[in-house]
Amino acid sequence: MRKIRVANGCLPRHFYPMKQTKYHHDVIRRAIEYIDATVGHQPKLDDVARAVGLSSPHFQRVFSRWVGVSPKRYQQYLTLNHAKVLLSDRFTVLDTALETGLSGAGRLHDLFLTWEAMTPATYAAKGQGLKIRYGWFDSPFGDMILAATDRGICGLGFTQEFGRDWSLEDMRRRWPEAEFVEARDTLKPLVNGILGHHQAKLHMMGAPFQIKVWQALLNVPAGHVTTYSQIAGAIGNPGAVRAVGTAVGRNPVSWLIPCHRVLCKSGALGGYHWGLPVKRALLAREIARADAIKDRHKSG
Repeated sequence: MRKIRVANGCLPRHFYPMKQTKYHHDVIRRAIEYIDATVGHQPKLDDVARAVGLSSPHFQRVFSRWVGVSPKRYQQYLTLNHAKVLLSDRFTVLDTALETGLSGAGRLHDLFLTWEAMTPATYAAKGQGLKIRYGWFDSPFGDMILAATDRGICGLGFTQEFGRDWSLEDMRRRWPEAEFVEARDTLKPLVNGILGHHQAKLHMMGAPFQIKVWQALLNVPAGHVTTYSQIAGAIGNPGAVRAVGTAVGRNPVSWLIPCHRVLCKSGALGGYHWGLPVKRALLAREIARADAIKDRHKSG
């Protein structure tokens, strides 16, 4: 077994002044859905608040504490052409020097991750003899499926685009010989840890090439993006851009291993296994939060 400690500096404690609850996650999910669906019209604060059934002041307070910026500013991060801006302003070159320079408090990740790779024998056996527990949970990005072995989280994804049946079948296809057992209550502590920005332990299964790609993804800091070609270069195979795209799409632990931070070299958002609306919401929240922290540091 191989363990990889990812030194992801947690966000400052004062950045989470409100306890995150199912109520808040549901409000934010509905707000994001409404903002995303009407982003071309730039809805006003009153419109969004009305859509989620809150007064404008209450909604402004809940939303700003979750994202770190106002709903109005958040809309700027959801525009379709923002991917090109990200590539020009927040592009991360994945080389050793930069990786070293980013390994500290300057890395704006939410979690401490401990990653343990499954043995090659387990991978070759397609999960045979492995018990995987799964459940459905509310998240800031809508309904979420989480799967875990006794050693840690092995699957995480979002269901709003394709539904629960498709999402569960997607997990089963990854480990076709494993035993899947629904056990929502057992997994609640893991979900609470993710949503509360605590440590998360991952139990990953993939081919050597896939694992290299996923390791490279962990070197892209929150609030930044990179490209498929940069990932290919970072793993020493610059001609394998298409294979990198496939490996990114096969990432079993969405959000925690940040495949949403990879864009096309052309400036397009590219694909996302769980749907482009979710990818846009993930990027928008991360970048808004990173900007909010920088603004606080400047003002301080």
